[in-house]
Amino acid sequence: MMSDERKEHEDGLKPGERADRRVRADAKRNLDGLLQAALTVFATSGVDAPVREIAEKAGVGIGTVYRHFPERSDLVVAVFRREIDACADAALILAAEHAPGEALARWMQRFVDFIAAKRGLAAALHSGNPAFDALPAYFQQRLQPALRSLLDAAAAAGEVRTDIAAEDLLNAAASLSMHAYAQGSEHARRMVSLLVDGLRYGAVQR
Repeated sequence: MMSDERKEHEDGLKPGERADRRVRADAKRNLDGLLQAALTVFATSGVDAPVREIAEKAGVGIGTVYRHFPERSDLVVAVFRREIDACADAALILAAEHAPGEALARWMQRFVDFIAAKRGLAAALHSGNPAFDALPAYFQQRLQPALRSLLDAAAAAGEVRTDIAAEDLLNAAASLSMHAYAQGSEHARRMVSLLVDGLRYGAVQR
């Protein structure tokens, strides 16, 4: 077993600091699990689902939920922001793993998944509660640059046309997905796939 002194030398942390880091990592995992559980419950039971149902799904006590999120709106906001962040962060991952056109196409399908998650939160987001007023701006601030980077790379590679506004494409895909989901998730995916195919018309080949 590695001695504390050797561990401290190799990672630059004292034993107490390592313990604090582990506690923070565990706390983050627990919080992520709670937010994922809330998202799942909201999708099946609506945003007015009992807190007990969310706590049981997450494997925590009700007190833990209220300690992190004193108001239901706090939980809804946290779930929504988490989904926005995950969708935005996926752009960098996909760009590193795939060719520009493929990365764009895959991210648009990831965006369809985000819209599906958003459907479960729709009742709260459109309730008029001022707690949700900042969410549309956060959506634009995170997702527009993410999509813009993918569009620019695909356009530079000659795989899509150059005159596409990220905001227009987000709005088109969101509107298309919301309506298509009435016929199932696969139908929504097909419709957005067709939308992405249309972006290739007029592309300047490099």
